[in-house]
Amino acid sequence: MYASMKKATALAAFSAMTLHMAEAGGENSDVAPFFGFMGAAIALVFSCMGAAYGTAKSGVGVASMGVMRPELVMKSIVPVVMAGVLGIYGLVIAVIISTGIPDTGYCMFGGYAHLASGLSCGLAGLAAGMAIGIVGDAGVRANAQQPKLYVGMILILIFAEALALYGLIVGIILTVKASSGCAAGAR
Repeated sequence: MYASMKKATALAAFSAMTLHMAEAGGENSDVAPFFGFMGAAIALVFSCMGAAYGTAKSGVGVASMGVMRPELVMKSIVPVVMAGVLGIYGLVIAVIISTGIPDTGYCMFGGYAHLASGLSCGLAGLAAGMAIGIVGDAGVRANAQQPKLYVGMILILIFAEALALYGLIVGIILTVKASSGCAAGAR
């Protein structure tokens, strides 16, 4: 009984939201800022999750490698720095999105575009952070045993960081599209 009531409540809420969106169309909407601000939050949260994972995972590798070869610790800190940059990408998109949401006259197109912008940057940052963490952990440990692997590790880290840059670029493009789409709908 509880499950059927829960399904009915969810269906009613979804129907009400769909009806409200259908009525709003491309015009200004009261729920559009929700999607825009969710995009800003998602960009920051997921990018920081990727940065935290990458920092923690590669930091563990640096710490364990530092026991064997302490002279290589500063050289092996590169993955930690690269993972930390991912949070900055999310912050940049979150600030761009949140400053692009006006107090009035914000359309559903803009809300969805800002949500997509936040998702593209945040999820790309999360994926890049996971890649940087795994490669950084294994790479610094391998570098302690075979110094010739350092250049290869750096190249792999650069390609992993590029994934987050792709998300940042797409996020910026979508944010610009959001402002132009709302302006076109107001005409």
